[in-house]
Amino acid sequence: MDFATFKRVLLPLAIGLFGIIEIFRAHLGPYDEARWLGLGLSLIGLAGVIMARYTLGRSFSVKAKATAMVTSGIYSRIRNPIYVSGVVVFIGLGFMIWKVIMVAVIVAVILMQIVRARREAQVLEEKFGDEYREYRKRTWF
Repeated sequence: MDFATFKRVLLPLAIGLFGIIEIFRAHLGPYDEARWLGLGLSLIGLAGVIMARYTLGRSFSVKAKATAMVTSGIYSRIRNPIYVSGVVVFIGLGFMIWKVIMVAVIVAVILMQIVRARREAQVLEEKFGDEYREYRKRTWF
């Protein structure tokens, strides 16, 4: 495994797992079924983020740019699996922490992801045109 893959996939996985486990172990909310549900959702969301980043390969970037159109793997069903999976992580954290403030955080994250997805869609449509428009028709978000 090269350093770029390590930096793009394994490092975020390790940091994400550490953070999720520490939040689960912290005394931030009640220890009940909701906490376990939150742990499960957070881990599923993290797995989605890591899988999507791996699938993107070198096409991953923080700022929207159109280097290549990735339509395989999870991208064959969801246009923005990192954004969707990230929201799942935050919903899981909300269940674990169980504080009202998390509702505001989750709403803010959802709105931010919608804005990012629209910006990204515009960049991809400008670069790939009809090919991207057809891709949008057969995928969700």
